[in-house]
Amino acid sequence: MAPLEDSVQFLKGVGPRKAELLHNAGIDTVGDLIFWLPFRYEDRRRFPTVSAARIGEEGSFLGAITGVREVRPRGRRGRAILNATFSDESGHMALVWFNQAAYFKKVIAGAERWLVYGRVEASRRGGLQLVHPDIEAVGESEDPAALARILPVYHKPTDISQAAMRSFVARAVEANVTRARSGVPEPVRKRMGLCPLADALRFVHSPPPDADLSLLAAAQTDSHKALIFEELFVLQAGILLRKAQRSAERGLIMPAAPEGISEFLSLLPFEPTGAQRRVMAEVSKDMAGSQPMNRLVQGDVGSGKTVVAYAAILQAVRAGYQAALMAPTELLAEQHFATITPWARAQGIKTALLSGQLGAAEARSIRDALEAGDLDLVVGTHALVQESTRFRSLGLAVIDEQHRFGVLQRAALKGSAADTLLLSATPIPRTLSLVLFGDLDVSALDEMPKGRKPVVTRVIRSSARPRLLERMAAAMSEGRQCYIVYPLVEESEKLELADATSMAESLQSGAFKSFRVGLLHGRMKAEEKDAVMRRFKAGDLDVLVATTVIEVGIDVPNASIMVVEHPERFGLAQLHQLRGRVGRGADEGFCCLVAGPEQSPESLERLRIMETTSDGFDVAEADLRLRGPGEYIGTRQSGAPGLSAANLVRDVKTLEMAREEADVWLRDDPGLSQPESRMLRHALEKRWGDRLSLAEVG
Repeated sequence: MAPLEDSVQFLKGVGPRKAELLHNAGIDTVGDLIFWLPFRYEDRRRFPTVSAARIGEEGSFLGAITGVREVRPRGRRGRAILNATFSDESGHMALVWFNQAAYFKKVIAGAERWLVYGRVEASRRGGLQLVHPDIEAVGESEDPAALARILPVYHKPTDISQAAMRSFVARAVEANVTRARSGVPEPVRKRMGLCPLADALRFVHSPPPDADLSLLAAAQTDSHKALIFEELFVLQAGILLRKAQRSAERGLIMPAAPEGISEFLSLLPFEPTGAQRRVMAEVSKDMAGSQPMNRLVQGDVGSGKTVVAYAAILQAVRAGYQAALMAPTELLAEQHFATITPWARAQGIKTALLSGQLGAAEARSIRDALEAGDLDLVVGTHALVQESTRFRSLGLAVIDEQHRFGVLQRAALKGSAADTLLLSATPIPRTLSLVLFGDLDVSALDEMPKGRKPVVTRVIRSSARPRLLERMAAAMSEGRQCYIVYPLVEESEKLELADATSMAESLQSGAFKSFRVGLLHGRMKAEEKDAVMRRFKAGDLDVLVATTVIEVGIDVPNASIMVVEHPERFGLAQLHQLRGRVGRGADEGFCCLVAGPEQSPESLERLRIMETTSDGFDVAEADLRLRGPGEYIGTRQSGAPGLSAANLVRDVKTLEMAREEADVWLRDDPGLSQPESRMLRHALEKRWGDRLSLAEVG
């Protein structure tokens, strides 16, 4: 296996500079190159004549280069453009190189007969052209039929050509593919009818000319299926091992506290939903067990996650332990503290808020009380993970908007045996949950409190904006507040989009000159953002112009209108989070998505999903179908390796089969000690590294 671990730098043609570029793309070893799969294919099996070329289509053309001319336009600082004339028996077209003109001029002087490939465009001077085409010299006696092929196309660093990338991968595959070993045990491979790994890799990187291009494009060849299953099996085995490692730990036993919970529920001014009661029971059962709890509670904004969290806190405290609740911002921590404190005070639970706003003496006093066991519950931000914060007997760590914290921050908060309850207002589709949270127990608050009206959502054209501004002004005149969200902080030369900074100024001096306009964006310092949000929450601002920094934020019951400009720039799940900021008080919430005039019918149809769908889980599923996994599968937070062969929208059934097969295998060989598990162990070590050692954190 050693050569697969060799640095890609020593592969012929790579060298230190290109190795650094490949490293930045995530390719470090020869093995990484072998498993760097094509994302599409080019059909170069037919050679139409120049007269048959069509604008917008890609094609391979066989002919001669009959003229070469260098031009040096003004403003290019001496850089030449190379124009060549390509001809066959039917006509001619232009070949254009805007970069490396001297290099290509030298190259094309070496032969007369060429195979060229590229996208056909209309030339400014009339006729057709190929810009930066792939070119290959063809001998006079060479049979064109021998040149027919299907070529792979790879994601690559910008400064490495596609031809060079193909060459690097081909060399790595040719020399080392037989050394690649499957992580899927042979009994599983036979049962699933998978072709050998080396054969699958060869086919995918270099399909024969008679391969079915439609199956290649859809990643549905037998070779693709084998590689997809391979990747998902190893991924699920790693996730299940992390879960098994957690299950093997000894946790704190915190018995249920039914009397305390009944007392708490009687304090609420509303009847808990069936979903809240179900999730509270799931959490309570976990805490009463002998293994550490690692549970994620997902639910829309307003679905009642804080009630569930407090019930867990109460159970921990009644069992004699301390609890901590960590939020990503000072304001969210204060909001949780303000919500929980009346309940805690009524039930004799001693609480404190630990944040960066406190003076040194006050913060030290709270930390001393925690260490002495004089406090039952502390609410705070990242201040809770500082070395100076120690607990007498931490039993429960509640982490709100858990994706906003890194794995190591979460690890630093909890004790080795403490239970962990993760909260998220971003519903994740079930398919992705198997990948992102497959090592956690997941609960869903999929029912909104009675009486909570869904936010009315409308998609309008930008031409209707004046009437929208009038409606907002009327609402603010009646004492309500509004949000306007833009995708950009400042004006961009490259993008014709409205931005938050200039629009805040324009609105303040124009349509909203009699109202108080605030500005909030991610480039502001933390204390500046905090001050603006405090003013808005206190009612000192009528309208908040912002970027998505308010996506997961403070509860402002008086805010009733959310306007999102250029909504096509956002994912549906993100838009759902934004509209969750309004309609949290007595007034009905209204969300308006202002689409620009150039929107395609497809884009408008996508946005109209928001008009008819109010359930966050349904929105998340639609978002996944339309946009793909995207940032959902970011390994920075999940701690799981990324995917190269599999697509979590396309390969749902394979994912479920891989999880089932991995589960059966690990039940029979939990320690991976059998000879058939040797390569699975190696694959896990290679693809997971030390991430399995972080099994005890969420």
